[in-house]
Amino acid sequence: MQAIDHIINSAAKSNYMSAGRISVPIVFRGPNGAAAGVGAQHSQCYAGWYASCPGLKVLTPYSSEDARGLLKAAIRDPDPVIFLENELLYGESFPVSAEVLDSSFCLPIGKAKIEREGKDVTITAFSKMVGLALKAAEILAKDGISAEIINLRTIRPLDRATINASVRKTNRLVTVEEGFPQHGVGAEICTSVIEESFGYLDAPVERIAGADVPMPYAANLERSAVPQIEDIVRAAKRACYRAVPMAAAS
Repeated sequence: MQAIDHIINSAAKSNYMSAGRISVPIVFRGPNGAAAGVGAQHSQCYAGWYASCPGLKVLTPYSSEDARGLLKAAIRDPDPVIFLENELLYGESFPVSAEVLDSSFCLPIGKAKIEREGKDVTITAFSKMVGLALKAAEILAKDGISAEIINLRTIRPLDRATINASVRKTNRLVTVEEGFPQHGVGAEICTSVIEESFGYLDAPVERIAGADVPMPYAANLERSAVPQIEDIVRAAKRACYRAVPMAAAS
């Protein structure tokens, strides 16, 4: 916690306080989000924390492509960048194209990626939650629901244009994150859509987030505290008015 003062009060504000004369080209890179079996003090998402601070850029890679392209962009950027990696993704492998392996490959900061195109509901996610959203989309497809999955990649600046364009096409929105729900990334996305695309919504927006509690240590409670694939599926079905009524399910 001692480092956060240097990030928030020094790195993020030096350019502004020097009237643009001092830039701080530094990357703060580290694990983020829920780990596994390490309790409350080592399992939380800081994306919303850092994204609320002007002067910082916040990147959250999901795939190997994201990690390679965004890290190069972060190193080249003249501003301080928070590079948040989910340590549970370190053990996962992803397909990598020849384009990604090229030495010139770099991704733009502030541009989201549509991982899967769809027409019935927009699902936004970042970091590890992108994988869950993609698996949820496969399940939804079997029920005739076409979900568009947006990998945010960058939390600040947020690619509002891509998100709103997708919602104007699908008319529905589900946000997914493993951070706390209050003042979260999903809340910011929902607000952006309500401000810019409210007239296009055919259903209430849905937010999927971690439980509003410190991370439990017990494995069964830990699973309940972070979003699961079935949570995303249920939210998307509610948005599409395809949820089974509770009375019928009992």
